[in-house]
Amino acid sequence: MVLRILASLVILISILFMPLWLSIILALGAMVYFRHYFEAVLLFGLADLLYGVPEVRFLGFIFSSLVLAVLFFLIIEFIKKNSMFYNKYND
Repeated sequence: MVLRILASLVILISILFMPLWLSIILALGAMVYFRHYFEAVLLFGLADLLYGVPEVRFLGFIFSSLVLAVLFFLIIEFIKKNSMFYNKYND
């Protein structure tokens, strides 16, 4: 549990002070390592609230990284659920 909280703090600090690509890598790693890591989705929602601007390529949609975080979360959880190598009791 302490490791999960520390990972959330590291991702929060990376969202606030580091480039987006580093935050994405850290969040994906945490999603793979921890079971049901909803914190990454919430943190990317916070990032969109802080830094989100309407983009023309997304038709003026502001919450693009939140939607991508939800999609990655669902895909990773589906893969972990159907994988025989993932420890279901990892937390």
